[in-house]
Amino acid sequence: MKLNSIHTIYFLGIGGIGMSAIARYFIANGKQVSGYDKTASPITKDLEKLGVVVHFDEALASIPISYLNNKKTLVVYTPAISKENTALTYFIDNNFTVLKRADILGEITKTTFCLAVAGTHGKTTTSSILGHIMVQEKATSFLGGIAENYNSNLILGEDKVSVVEADEFDRSFLKLNPDIACVTSMDDDHLDIYGEPEALKESFIAFANKVSNTLVVAKGLPLKGLTYAVEEAADYEAFNVKIEKGKYVFDVKTPTSQIQNIQFHLPGKHNVMNALAALAMADVYGVSLEKIKNSLATFKGVMRRFSYKIKTDDFVLIDDYAHHPTEINAVENAVREMYPNKKVMVVFQPHLFSRTQDFIDDFATALSKFDEVVLLDIYPAREQPIKGVSSNWLLQRMDHQHKKLSQKENIVKDIKNSRAEVVVMLGAGDIGVLINEVTQELLKTKVNEV
Repeated sequence: MKLNSIHTIYFLGIGGIGMSAIARYFIANGKQVSGYDKTASPITKDLEKLGVVVHFDEALASIPISYLNNKKTLVVYTPAISKENTALTYFIDNNFTVLKRADILGEITKTTFCLAVAGTHGKTTTSSILGHIMVQEKATSFLGGIAENYNSNLILGEDKVSVVEADEFDRSFLKLNPDIACVTSMDDDHLDIYGEPEALKESFIAFANKVSNTLVVAKGLPLKGLTYAVEEAADYEAFNVKIEKGKYVFDVKTPTSQIQNIQFHLPGKHNVMNALAALAMADVYGVSLEKIKNSLATFKGVMRRFSYKIKTDDFVLIDDYAHHPTEINAVENAVREMYPNKKVMVVFQPHLFSRTQDFIDDFATALSKFDEVVLLDIYPAREQPIKGVSSNWLLQRMDHQHKKLSQKENIVKDIKNSRAEVVVMLGAGDIGVLINEVTQELLKTKVNEV
């Protein structure tokens, strides 16, 4: 496929974080872009400001006629879109070129030197850090989150070097052609797609085998490559890790050199690992350690990754995308590290019935580490309910004195009635929208009270 010959692109699921990055890329390259999503969001509103026509119902009449009548329209869809979607069915039945998001990302990056970040956890933050470092190399970065430094999930550079988040869901990352890649983690996940953990492992091995230059892996993973670790012997090792004035300061040993007093502002040891992974990939590419150090010091973070919504001496509200037990544990560890003597409440919205079922006891254990637990109903995303799988079932599996079920409209009241000094709202569903409403209400009242 020659992307230069395509002038109109229609996106099914344009509000998705990965889809919208590609849409922004095409807009920046002068293409005509339109798309559908189920609901309006800050992402779709930003796209509309760029001139994109976005509609929120499935009717073909909502699609601009110039797209429907042009067989050269490229159609890109996300796996989250139903196969019965009216527009998807129309485009397939009428022999349009219809590709998954992963296919088009593979096409875009095919002609670039590609740095790809994979892993069940940490890939969005790691790829965003790497994208920030690689700005000086004029790389174009496609991210799975909104990088705070750029207020965007696309860092637009030139067409010689790309940084991509390599998504294991639906085996999408096997469509990429990485030159340098990293695998941050291989915990069981997406078993609704893979069925068995062994199948997920095999998929990561297949991804690793696609890497043409160098693979970087977190130490302990069953893959061959340059290893990285914190306070543990590895090819890339972060050591002398300490917290000074609310930020991390640490030294790094590489296979050939050392650099001291790296400063990094994101909380949590898992984020030191993410920074180290990005450093290793950039070092392999050839960026000087001094330039990498300067970039790490100026990285502001990723929206919904330990994002402070309210931060006063008396009350803190944190927003995070964590939706897997491993991620919840990482957030809890980071909170305890930053606020060791504070009472902490978690508000959690489980994501997917299948994931809740697959990891029910791990979720119960992770959530029970918080001082108070409030559970919202499961966010179904692409799934139908599974009999017996509910937030109440998860609640009953928790050995905890201060736990409850709640509804979205009651969360502000739940927080006000709590004595918690730190509240963490976690999940990959629409809790990311809810927290903005909660923040506004708390800024009116609770913060004035404390």
